[in-house]
Amino acid sequence: MNKFAKLIVISGLTLALIPAAGVNFTAVAAEASATAPASKNLIVLIGDGMGPAQVTAGRNYLKYIKGTDHLELDKYYVGQATTFADRGEDGGVIVSGIVTDSASAGTAFATGNKTYNAGISVSNEDISVPYASVIEAAEKAGKATGLVTTARITHATPAVYGSHVRSRDNESAIASQYLDSGIDVLFGGGKQFFVTKDEKGKRADKNIIGDFEAKGYKVAYDAAALNGLTGSKALGLFNSSHVDYTLDRTSSVPSLAAMTSKALDILSAGDNGFAIMIEGGRIDHASHANDYPSTIQEVLDFDAAVKVAMEFAKADGNTSVVITADHETGGLSLARDNIYEMNYDLWDKQKKSSEILGIALKAATTAAEINKIVTDNTWITDLTNEEISYIMAGDGSSYGREGAFNAVVSKRLLIGWSGHGHSGVDVGVWAYGPIADIVTGQVDNTDIAKASAKVLGLDLDAASKELQAANIYPKFKINRSNEVLYPAKALSDKLGITSSYDEATRSVTLSGASGSLVVNVDSKTAQWNGAASAFTTDIDNGKLYLPLAAFNQLTGKAMTWDSLSERINLQ
Repeated sequence: MNKFAKLIVISGLTLALIPAAGVNFTAVAAEASATAPASKNLIVLIGDGMGPAQVTAGRNYLKYIKGTDHLELDKYYVGQATTFADRGEDGGVIVSGIVTDSASAGTAFATGNKTYNAGISVSNEDISVPYASVIEAAEKAGKATGLVTTARITHATPAVYGSHVRSRDNESAIASQYLDSGIDVLFGGGKQFFVTKDEKGKRADKNIIGDFEAKGYKVAYDAAALNGLTGSKALGLFNSSHVDYTLDRTSSVPSLAAMTSKALDILSAGDNGFAIMIEGGRIDHASHANDYPSTIQEVLDFDAAVKVAMEFAKADGNTSVVITADHETGGLSLARDNIYEMNYDLWDKQKKSSEILGIALKAATTAAEINKIVTDNTWITDLTNEEISYIMAGDGSSYGREGAFNAVVSKRLLIGWSGHGHSGVDVGVWAYGPIADIVTGQVDNTDIAKASAKVLGLDLDAASKELQAANIYPKFKINRSNEVLYPAKALSDKLGITSSYDEATRSVTLSGASGSLVVNVDSKTAQWNGAASAFTTDIDNGKLYLPLAAFNQLTGKAMTWDSLSERINLQ
């Protein structure tokens, strides 16, 4: 579709897509054809939010606190990747995409295509199409597949490998799409998106855990049940939201290494090989909060999973491993205030994550309570009145007192943060096996997907075309009658319907295989093949909107609307 189509202007109304000036929304295409496989298996590990400073912090902790001078990661470093996304909207504001979120970055390294921030493996268009991931292509090729994370299993990074939605926030749809994905192993948090609101979940429709069980999935909710899993399909939901931080875990909560080990045991039992993505999801969350002690522990939790994966790959002899990050989080700096030092001896003196401490700090009503919480859970016994007042007031962000507490801790540790968001720096790439030769040096995050497909001999374009024949993902609006309406020009272009505007009659004509629909833009009345039509019409911000029934009439098809996944079923 031409993203720079002429605007049809009618007394200030535009009925065509209005792109930002000078922006090319064309996504980077994945490699067109499959190649001879170089590896039977593929393991992708993603340290969410793990920029160069987070990696260095983890290594320094091992060196200065534990007497080990390297991370497991360090042995396999091959280069770095750019992380930028497509230009798009963020809260109604057009942003350049130079600073990515996990959804757009994940789409890149899962599918080989750029998209906008918040998009989950769909193109950057008013009528988006789905892009197939390496995991989906591997599933179609008969391989076992898995997703493992310490975040919610419905969070952006795992979601890009097994689902397609316009917004990463649609996690109930992501959970439901996993059910139809064929992915064999799903381990992480996020139980709330599998159960109903009556069960303290988020779903408005039904509990879908039983649907997974009906398809042969064994379900686990704690470490003991994880260890006891048998069979070829497994669903592990280890918290309602994200899996607990390393600092907060009890023995009932599995580590990322434990989840990785069990997943590899299950997936490697088959004969056709496997593809799996493993995410250290809470590096990102700790860095968002500016919780330095938790950030370090999450990096080490991830590195322990890397060790499990590498031990498997070396023993197996037919596995490619690639490790990277989606972006850096927090703008972490390992020094501050012109002081050439870091108080590394204090890095392991915080007993709980700031997520836990923040709850207590928020509930505190006196300076004495603040002081006691800090004293009981850190090395700090000399909290100043200024620091107490700052914590009481909060840091001015959504993190409030938790953010202020972390700022106090970071300053005493001589650690700096630029904020609570992502940054646009390049991230590291580590690799082992045949894939290492094709991700070496300076690469883009899309190259991770292309290299992954190449070593497994997968055709991402063919897999994408199959998905695109089934569904499209439009922008839409819902009117006061609760009727879903779609942008007429954009959807017509996607469906092969011709459109034109007549200034003399002030009408838009849409012509399809079954006839023509004429809409008067002043009266908002419609005629189908010359006779009055009851189709709802609306004009919003210069765009004509119509219901799906109108497009079915024009095409002669029986397309349906999937309200959960917010997509049009073409078949």
